[in-house]
Amino acid sequence: MDFSRNNDRSDAKKLLLLAILAGKTMLKNGAETYRAEDTIERICKSRFGIKYADAFATPTGIFASLEFEGEIITYLIRVKSTKIDLNKINLLNEFSREFVNSNISVDVGLAKLRSISKINNYNMLIKSLFGSLASAFFSLLFGGTILDFISSYLVSLVVLIAINKISKYKMTFFINNFIGAALASILSIISIKIGLGKSMDTIIIASIMPLVPGVAITNAMRDTISGDFVSGLSRGMEAIFSALAIAFGVGIILNIYFKGMI
Repeated sequence: MDFSRNNDRSDAKKLLLLAILAGKTMLKNGAETYRAEDTIERICKSRFGIKYADAFATPTGIFASLEFEGEIITYLIRVKSTKIDLNKINLLNEFSREFVNSNISVDVGLAKLRSISKINNYNMLIKSLFGSLASAFFSLLFGGTILDFISSYLVSLVVLIAINKISKYKMTFFINNFIGAALASILSIISIKIGLGKSMDTIIIASIMPLVPGVAITNAMRDTISGDFVSGLSRGMEAIFSALAIAFGVGIILNIYFKGMI
């Protein structure tokens, strides 16, 4: 038995595993599919004289393969949930450049990749406080008053906290956005009733801003422009259904409210 060849083949498999895990982590944190594919291919071609390496990524999975000494090695991995963490994407970009341009071993690379994956995001309190502050400024942008600003801040703060709590139950993004939009509408109506706000429309629009799928729309356009039509279409559908969930949540509550007034 040729132990040397077996060891080399094992190292090649580890290299492909490293590459596909890097791509998975990028997709899970909101990166474009073409960026994940490029990262996988660059990492695979950086070692063992590998000339052929290819990757096909969608928002829900990655297929990757490489040729090592006439043998094709392939991995398939699923991506089940996504979030937005631009810090991790930046760290992964730096890691891939360092790995490609240096001689660090695959094992060290796997250790670094795992350490990046374990980096904690901002905690719920920080995200809720500053996310609601950003939403409140939209009320001023849309012509609201200081009272609308305060109302938007309080409403969006409650909505963000509620969404973070609901997300622990692994519900779909449609349900999360629907509940968030409905809750924002109910709280906006209450704020008007108690005299805390002046313009219900402005408060609702500002409060649902954290739910708007801006990154999904951007990534859909970038993937489509890059020629990744499957990924672009799937991300576009995600953005459309997210927007529909928000519209249904707001529309149902306002319909009940105005019918009750008549």
